[in-house]
Amino acid sequence: MDTLHRRFSFTVQESQIGLRLDVVLSECLADCSRSYAAQLIQQGTVQVNRKLCKPSYHVRLEDCVSGDLPEPTPCEFSPEAIELTILFEDPFLIVINKPPGLVVHPAPGHPSGTLVNGLLHHCPDLAAFGGEIRPGIVHRLDKDTSGVMVVAKQPSTHEQLAAQFQNRTVRKTYLAIVQGDVNPSRGEIHLPIGRHPIARKQMSTVAGKMRSAETHYRVREALNGATLLELDLKTGRTHQIRVHCAAIHHPVVGDPVYGGRNRAVIRRSAGSVKGVATQVRRQMLHAWRLGFTHPVNGQWYQFEADIPEDMQALIMCLRDSADR
Repeated sequence: MDTLHRRFSFTVQESQIGLRLDVVLSECLADCSRSYAAQLIQQGTVQVNRKLCKPSYHVRLEDCVSGDLPEPTPCEFSPEAIELTILFEDPFLIVINKPPGLVVHPAPGHPSGTLVNGLLHHCPDLAAFGGEIRPGIVHRLDKDTSGVMVVAKQPSTHEQLAAQFQNRTVRKTYLAIVQGDVNPSRGEIHLPIGRHPIARKQMSTVAGKMRSAETHYRVREALNGATLLELDLKTGRTHQIRVHCAAIHHPVVGDPVYGGRNRAVIRRSAGSVKGVATQVRRQMLHAWRLGFTHPVNGQWYQFEADIPEDMQALIMCLRDSADR
């Protein structure tokens, strides 16, 4: 991309064939959500092979996608009365259960209605530290990933929690519904991860500049055409679980980036299972448990967040279909 003039141009790769134009655009442009990508396309600022297309256009190999990005407008980080599910709070930190669909911090395409906006309403002092974009935020979850997050309420707490994440002393355990029957029932994935050479928002296990990544998993339950996995992150790379699961040919159900062309469909002959799976609106990934040492009292704290309703519903449906 020509960042000086904010023009961009890229060629569709084999891994992107058949994806919607707005999906591909959100993958390839940094800090561009799918809704913002669709807005740009509808405004006529994006062309495919020098022609205007709809957001629903399915791209083809070697399509040339180009356009102009409008100059970014400053985001106002205003406090907003957003309901937060608080698992724990003291004068030093707050632990929340982030729902799916909630963006962590403002960015182009979603300048408000984020977790940061809600936190600033709940804890006004957060604005004084942690960076103007991510006040108090120590780590993040993807928009469509639910689960436990810890946020610092004081500068010293922020520094110490950040050090724990960097030193890998925080324990992070996720639950995911993945496609297919996972075998063996326990395993370790040691595959380095780096930024995708073409899609700037996408990670890959075959990128140029790689960093080590390690994920341990165990099967919690075999479902009808899918598996409920419990995964421990030993490292904290971007999209690590989603990339690693896709790399072992068991992508997370509903993953819009790494799930493949039929990413929302559990490949099974039973029509009822396929019908349920195609209703999945996000990746079925949940940050179930988070453990860390309290920066002030030195005690080990561990928090769990219940599996959200949409994941529970899919699990129950797959169980029922297996009994038919």
